[in-house]
Amino acid sequence: MTAPVTTQAGQSVAVSKRRWFEFNKPITPASAIWLALSAWVAFFGLWEFAVLMEVTNAVLLPGPVTVLTSFVELFTEKNYLADIGMSLYRVLASFTLACLLAVPLGILMGTFRSVEAFFNPLVSAFRYLPAPSFIPLLLMWLGAGESQKLALLFLGVVWFLITLIMDYAKSLPADYINTALTLGGNRRQVLWTVVVPAMLPNVLIAMRQMLAVSWTYLVIAEIVAADSGIGAMMMRAKRFVHIDEIMAGIVTIGLLGLLFDILLRAAQRLLFPYLETKE
Repeated sequence: MTAPVTTQAGQSVAVSKRRWFEFNKPITPASAIWLALSAWVAFFGLWEFAVLMEVTNAVLLPGPVTVLTSFVELFTEKNYLADIGMSLYRVLASFTLACLLAVPLGILMGTFRSVEAFFNPLVSAFRYLPAPSFIPLLLMWLGAGESQKLALLFLGVVWFLITLIMDYAKSLPADYINTALTLGGNRRQVLWTVVVPAMLPNVLIAMRQMLAVSWTYLVIAEIVAADSGIGAMMMRAKRFVHIDEIMAGIVTIGLLGLLFDILLRAAQRLLFPYLETKE
């Protein structure tokens, strides 16, 4: 939006008027950081205010200060770092296994209709089955060890990851493939030199989306016959009604998920700088 301004010479000049709400208008990195920090300050401020004013039960919903104190106790007295390390291992190991299957299969399904026709009925059906429903079977098949937990986390993301990558592969412009074929490339050459490189940015986007889902299944995987991990710590806290420790576990999962999302965003900017829009 512009507003007329009169100069000393009497000439009217249009000056851009800055507004916060503009359709699809980029904002500066400083403004983005300021707005993000403001949202968190408002959230924690309202939370602490509700506890101090006794709007909520301080026992069932402790305030941020209490949760922060429990964080310190968990790290200093209860070996919380080992629990976090075990949860990180479970999420990353299971997600790596899911990617090893989903990335090549999703690309093939999105590129070749015959591959899609064969695998998609199975993938689509399994996608609607809730992963926690497999817990009894996994316990009988794999026991209560690490294999069962990794399998549950694997099943929670692999079908959706395959579908996302397949859809991204389908959206690849046909001109890329047709041009490569016209230049004499065979199917293998076109797949490895055209389709796969063009798909890599979208593969990273799909991985970002599904890694968040993997973190949401972590507590479910760790509350069944687990003696370590963030979920196991939360179940121990439940027995003694330590709500502050449960809240600390929830915050930890959120922070770890946010950290990995930031890392994957940074990797995307580093590996594919040409995708950055010029402001």
